[in-house]
Amino acid sequence: MLTARYETDFYQWALQQADRLRNQEYADLDIENLAEEIEAMAKRDRCELFSRLPVLLLHLLRWHHQPSQRTPSWSATLDEQRNALALFLEDSPSLRRELPEMIVKAYPKAITRAIKETGLPADTFPARCTWTIEQILDADYLP
Repeated sequence: MLTARYETDFYQWALQQADRLRNQEYADLDIENLAEEIEAMAKRDRCELFSRLPVLLLHLLRWHHQPSQRTPSWSATLDEQRNALALFLEDSPSLRRELPEMIVKAYPKAITRAIKETGLPADTFPARCTWTIEQILDADYLP
């Protein structure tokens, strides 16, 4: 019955599970699906955090390598991405330890986009990210 509700009306199932948790009706919980949903929430947050990094790195690359083309919208994008990352890390500080690996994976994506968007040759950009995590996240840092 619990799994059927989960599969046919997720919204109602979620409200019901929350109500049962609040009322400490543990025997009536759909434990397996609850565990899957909690894991999925964590993965969504990690994916959201990761999806912002290439955009931020792209704009840092553009800022650094195209000084004559800097615009307020580039600065606004840097601010927007940094603010979003700061909120994620404030809500889930344990994600910070995953940033080094995420940056290693996000940086090539940023370079690919930078090459397409700037028309600059690939060898313009360092093969590895040269900025520290602190610099990348620092609202006042501009390369």
